Amino acid sequence: MLTPTGVTVTRSGRIFVNFPRWGDKVDFTVAEVKNGRAVAYPNLEINRPNTSDQSKSFVSVQSVVVDPQDRLWILDTGSIEFKPTSYGRPKLIGVDLKQNRIFKTILFPQEVALPTTYLNDIRFDLRRGTGGMAFITDSSDLGPNGIIVVDLASGKSWRRLNDHPSTKAEPNFLPSVEGQPLMSKLPNQPPSYITPFPLKEY
Repeated sequence: MLTPTGVTVTRSGRIFVNFPRWGDKVDFTVAEVKNGRAVAYPNLEINRPNTSDQSKSFVSVQSVVVDPQDRLWILDTGSIEFKPTSYGRPKLIGVDLKQNRIFKTILFPQEVALPTTYLNDIRFDLRRGTGGMAFITDSSDLGPNGIIVVDLASGKSWRRLNDHPSTKAEPNFLPSVEGQPLMSKLPNQPPSYITPFPLKEY
């Protein structure tokens, strides 16, 4: 059974989830939960990578977020199984939920979304500019990390804090829960400390 990496809820209670293509068979990477079932959203066709033009389909979505205006934003890593990307694959897609229609697709220039970039999470500040700003983490473990800033009105984007220590995973980080180190236990094996892993897998 697939586990979503993102879930978001609209004001009216609609629930959206996403399943990145990390290796398991994924029939659709974005879904709406209806009657307890995940249904491809907005349709099954767009959830199938378009081999001739991947800017027109969902490749591998890491995050879905409903913004303060009750619009759904879909963050597509453009990376299947964490492999390098190319122009047209990493993107940010805005969906009008009243009409279930894509109203904006923002593609990132190659100097913004690098071949090694892994788009992880997104936050919005709609008070900035004429249409608001988005802030996206690049949590790659293959290249420089950073923050990608997007002007939602114009679609322009740029990198900030590129390869800065504040955007990198903390070396030898060991998570703890209620003051106790987080442990993992395999079947028929004693508990052991988990191995630190890249931020994108949190």
